[in-house]
Amino acid sequence: MHYEGKIYRPWIESESLLIQTTIGCTHNTCTFCDMFREKKFRKRKLEDVFKDIEEARTLYSYVHSIFLTDGNVMVLKTDYLLQVIQKIKETFPELERIALYSSYNDLNRKSVEELTILREAGLTMAYIGLESGDQQTLDFVEKGLDHNEIINGARKAKEAGIRTLASFIFGLGGKYRSEEHIKETTDLLNIIRPEEIAPMALALQPGTTLEQQAKDGEFIQASPLQILEEEKYLIEHMTFDTMYWGDHGNNLTPMKGMFMENKDRFLTYLEHARQYHPEIHKETLRTFAW
Repeated sequence: MHYEGKIYRPWIESESLLIQTTIGCTHNTCTFCDMFREKKFRKRKLEDVFKDIEEARTLYSYVHSIFLTDGNVMVLKTDYLLQVIQKIKETFPELERIALYSSYNDLNRKSVEELTILREAGLTMAYIGLESGDQQTLDFVEKGLDHNEIINGARKAKEAGIRTLASFIFGLGGKYRSEEHIKETTDLLNIIRPEEIAPMALALQPGTTLEQQAKDGEFIQASPLQILEEEKYLIEHMTFDTMYWGDHGNNLTPMKGMFMENKDRFLTYLEHARQYHPEIHKETLRTFAW
């Protein structure tokens, strides 16, 4: 099987077979991200993707789930994606899940009818980087999104029946915009109501623009206490049920489970962390590169 460059997948997809369908990311300017910096976006030739799918069948007698990489695979034309998904389903009849990276703009560019066709063919999940609901924070990190695009993209996915997982970053607003960042993020989540969410604490990635801005004093990191308070605010003010994947390795208190049934337990964990976590009174949170 062929993989070009570093390959990234959500930690939730750790047991999935990875099929590289795109190279890089179409946006690739987010100041906090270094995942695809060395790659120029392009789609792989369909015949090469098919070869990898066929080879994978010879290597694995059973495959439960497949994740399509690299970045925002949903940007590809519907016909191309449909052929990939159909080939996967034909080759792995036992398969239960097919997931990929998307952006809200990718969803916006497709009709509900196109998305429905992809879902009926076998696409089950789209992982989407929300990052923040605060427009000033989104603009600062050059995410290239606004609220209307996010809301409309999320609406289309829901109408088509495609599950979405929205990831976002505690601390992305920095020290001086922490409150606005988490309030606006929570408010937006209550509107778009993704089926799953994956919050993670900010880790400054080596060589990124945001890391340099932190060194230059243009960006002041939120403290561990602020990051904990952001998660507390989120849990106290979310009004819908969702799968909560709060177990990223950089989070202060790794937690996961269905949100409503675990809400009180999550708040208890956060209060315990406030009192006893060794990082809580430090100036910045110790994190690790992706």
